[in-house]
Amino acid sequence: MHIGVKFCGGCNPRYDRRAYYESMIKRHPSHAFSIAKEGGFYDCLLVIGGCSSCCASHDEYRYNKLIKVWDASDQPEFA
Repeated sequence: MHIGVKFCGGCNPRYDRRAYYESMIKRHPSHAFSIAKEGGFYDCLLVIGGCSSCCASHDEYRYNKLIKVWDASDQPEFA
């Protein structure tokens, strides 16, 4: 599964979003993660927000499934 990753702008981060991203890669080695590119298509788009508002836009991406996380304890299911 190809997972595109979009980070929020980081105006109010409450955890290390980069470390979270790296932990997702290690926890899900069978999936291909990449930083999402505008106009790209992804099986899943993972929006990593820094706080509970998780306001990062994602209209510029195409995807089958959208997952938003805003806390380091979030454990999304990609299947």
